[in-house]
Amino acid sequence: MDSALSDPHNGSAEAGSPANGTTRPPSTPEGIALAYGSLLLMALLPIFFGALRSVRCARGKNASDMPETITSRDAARFPIIASCTLLGLYLFFKIFSQEYINLLLSMYFFVLGILALSHTISPFMNKFFPANFPNRQYQLLFTQGSGENKEEIINYEFDTKDLVCLGLSSVVGVWYLLRKHWIANNLFGLAFSLNGVELLHLNNVSTGCILLGGLFIYDVFWVFGTNVMVTVARSFEAPIKLVFPQDLLEKGLEADNFAMLGLGDIVIPGIFIALLLRFDISLKKNTHTYFYTSFAAYIFGLGLTIFIMHIFKHAQPALLYLVPACIGFPVLVALAKGEVTEMFSYESSAEILPHTPRLTHFPTVSGSPASLADSMQQKLAGPRRRRPQNPSAIYEESNPKDPAAATESKEGTEASTSKGLEKKEK
Repeated sequence: MDSALSDPHNGSAEAGSPANGTTRPPSTPEGIALAYGSLLLMALLPIFFGALRSVRCARGKNASDMPETITSRDAARFPIIASCTLLGLYLFFKIFSQEYINLLLSMYFFVLGILALSHTISPFMNKFFPANFPNRQYQLLFTQGSGENKEEIINYEFDTKDLVCLGLSSVVGVWYLLRKHWIANNLFGLAFSLNGVELLHLNNVSTGCILLGGLFIYDVFWVFGTNVMVTVARSFEAPIKLVFPQDLLEKGLEADNFAMLGLGDIVIPGIFIALLLRFDISLKKNTHTYFYTSFAAYIFGLGLTIFIMHIFKHAQPALLYLVPACIGFPVLVALAKGEVTEMFSYESSAEILPHTPRLTHFPTVSGSPASLADSMQQKLAGPRRRRPQNPSAIYEESNPKDPAAATESKEGTEASTSKGLEKKEK
């Protein structure tokens, strides 16, 4: 996934060459400001709404909608996997025809984009359906094998409303496939970003620091050390980046002088910001201090990236500025509030299913497996009223208005106890 903010055709520093051989005219200051401001706004939207939806996703009761949890091992491997993928794409573009590669990738992202956009607009579209809308349930099930060896490969549940969302998303998909228009590209890019922030969950802050730190090195190396990332970003015709034309004011919707922002610069800091929002909620203080702090840090980091890129006229690794800001600002706030221990000990995965009872200790029972199961159910059901130890008290509780019977029961109990002791002595 591309993770660099670049301005490939800005003025004479990096002027592009159209097919007719003429040099692109330099962008106007107004057009540049509009492009950068739009990229910043488009980056903030999926982070903000994706973080809010990640909270609902973590509390969801449907097992099929459970998020993917990133562990520390996954975080350590991710920069290596991303580097291999990036280098592989670079070699593919050098060896094979760029046209055929982009055609294959376009078909692949056409399907993924429709599904991602449908999932994104589904909550908003549900508000527009009338109450008497005939909503039927469907299930797409694809299995392998038979009998006990049957394995599910695809198990997709949907309803009529989802079909409507898929139809609307397909219109955008066809538009992108035929025209490669930058608006259709951005719709898919925003959908990918929002789904990434919503469904990819870091299990704790330490894992987030490992992931962001590794990708910090990855981004700096592949942007400053080589031309691999910038080459792939310009050659890769797929919605893995947000673009906005700098000559929109001159050419309208047919503008073609783009500034771009990789989706990695949105999703990677976004999942860390979403983690801090869930941490805020776990504190139960009705404040979102760490979320707003990290959100403001992201605005500062991306704004600094744009400023430096504009000054030096060179593509910048956005994570070079975003990672220190998104980690440093919340940690400083935690130090000021004395909550560093709470921040780094918070486990997001422990709150994925808060409604599910959790067994904190195992009961000690003897007997059959059925008695073990009954004992565990009693533990999970919560504390019950303690039974009185004295058998006479049990009788008194059930028959409080019969003192004579209670006396009889007590005498009988004492007599049986004394007989038991006599037998034991003999």
